[in-house]
Amino acid sequence: MRRVSVRGEDRFRWLSGMVSNTVQELAPNGGAWNLVLNAQGRIQGDLTTWREGDSLELEIAADQYARLLEHLERFIIMDDVELVPLGQEASAETALGLTGPQAGEVLERMGLPTLPEPMTLTRIEWNGLDLAIRRGYGAVAEHYEIWTPVAGVTRLWRTLTTAGGVPAGVTMLEAFRIAEGVPTYGVDMMERDLPQETSQMRALHFSKGCYLGQEIVERIRSRGNVHKHLRSLELDGPAPGGGTELLVGEVQAGQIMSAAELPIAGGSRVFALGMIRSEAEARNEPFTYRAGAVTGSARILTAPPQF
Repeated sequence: MRRVSVRGEDRFRWLSGMVSNTVQELAPNGGAWNLVLNAQGRIQGDLTTWREGDSLELEIAADQYARLLEHLERFIIMDDVELVPLGQEASAETALGLTGPQAGEVLERMGLPTLPEPMTLTRIEWNGLDLAIRRGYGAVAEHYEIWTPVAGVTRLWRTLTTAGGVPAGVTMLEAFRIAEGVPTYGVDMMERDLPQETSQMRALHFSKGCYLGQEIVERIRSRGNVHKHLRSLELDGPAPGGGTELLVGEVQAGQIMSAAELPIAGGSRVFALGMIRSEAEARNEPFTYRAGAVTGSARILTAPPQF
């Protein structure tokens, strides 16, 4: 992740006009996930806005950072706004993530506060370190980021593992992301997609006023006609590659964007995110797919999976 401070007298008004979710109404220690759109309502990327007191900050995935920063800076015209990348200074911070149903218990064993609501943050001094604790969105489990000065990351890592945290690699985190139905830009949602096609309504605010692409978003809301939706799926069969076709009989019904096998107690389960054609979804018939020589089946999840 990359972090950018949004500064200047016009920062709240300007940023509100650039992203799809609320900025002006953010709680003093809160955050919101946003889509960044162009004038045609197409998704240019995603980011999280965080407010700490009167400070505003953007958190952007590293692979989107340069492109989104260029996009945003293009719209600073007569505004008193400055985008300042963080992390270059001597006191730079880095983060460790803590995810899972026992995340709160691990924090409590360390003497750190838990946060009762997603998309909130707090700051605390712990063993001589100034830590920023952010709780992100989670459909199945709690997700925390703990930002620490770089010099303290080894000490924090050791304490987390002593308190019960289990190191996990990117493969496991990716599988859990897919199981939760959380899309990644460039994998599950693309530049060609419209916001409502992604089904990520938590990224949209319909009463905050004008922003880039808002006219298209509002038009879709009033007419209610998009022709595909990103859906969470559970598969009976092996995890296929992205782009695998979903079929109803012999008719193409959509495609799998990402899929992964998640090992859990009682045996592994296979989850996916798929872009499904609206007419195929309305037929409420089972989907099939091919993974090598194997034919698998898929069903849409109407709620997050229970483990």
